[in-house]
Amino acid sequence: MTEPRDPDGASPLAPSPAPLRDILASAGISADKRFGQHFLLDLNICRKIVRLAGIVEGQAVIEVGPGPGGLTRALLEAGARVAVVERDPRFIALLENLALSAGGRLTVIEGDALDIDELAVLRGLGTDSGGHIVSNLPYNVGTPLLVKWLTGDFQPLSMTLMFQKEVALRIVASAGQAEYGRLAVLAQTVCEARSVMDLPARAFTPPPKVASAVVRLIPLEHRPPRDLVEALQHVARAAFGQRRKMLRSSVRFLGGEQLCIAAGIDPDARAETISVAGFMALAEAWVAPRN
Repeated sequence: MTEPRDPDGASPLAPSPAPLRDILASAGISADKRFGQHFLLDLNICRKIVRLAGIVEGQAVIEVGPGPGGLTRALLEAGARVAVVERDPRFIALLENLALSAGGRLTVIEGDALDIDELAVLRGLGTDSGGHIVSNLPYNVGTPLLVKWLTGDFQPLSMTLMFQKEVALRIVASAGQAEYGRLAVLAQTVCEARSVMDLPARAFTPPPKVASAVVRLIPLEHRPPRDLVEALQHVARAAFGQRRKMLRSSVRFLGGEQLCIAAGIDPDARAETISVAGFMALAEAWVAPRN
């Protein structure tokens, strides 16, 4: 007799845990605004996110802010080896109970994801060859976490992340769009970034005041060296810090007009009109005199 599988043909996960709403009600747990919590309890939506992430059996995944574990369940159903990082101590026992039904494929870590060593976490999952990040990120730390993963030593194989929609638009925006800024330049310098799913506020418990969106980020094959990414952040911060000014003025402390000329960029242009490649040229020109 074969083990039961979920309707989408996912890997076995037995015994089936209780419904998430029942688990939260029994534990007397509600969302905590301090942690930017909005729970995604619809397992069909969670399964769709995992499919969009392309997660298959045996892959290592880090999930941040699992809460009651809806997305965690979907990842386990797909056969992934999962490490969850949860800051809210109220959920640790619930997640550890879920781990009992996961056949050793779920590791629960209590702590702040901004402080963890992802490479050490992956080694705990039995891999040194990289892993994926799939998360419904807490709203109050989503951007700092993304910047950490884009610029740090840990280079994930992919990231499938849910943000407030306004943040998602800032990640995938192109030059000339209102949302285009430092975050788009940084993300698109090291990754291919695209929005793959929109979610209305009513999909969450409690409903937030804004819509959300899932962004899929795939690292580029030829990632710029770390020192150049750091230089890019300096240049973009200066340029977009005074985005209404011409570049000759906004980056004057980095070289101003001469920097622009060296990079082949019009000194009279404004930051929002400069492509990602143009910002990389500015960063390279800024670094060049010091090499």
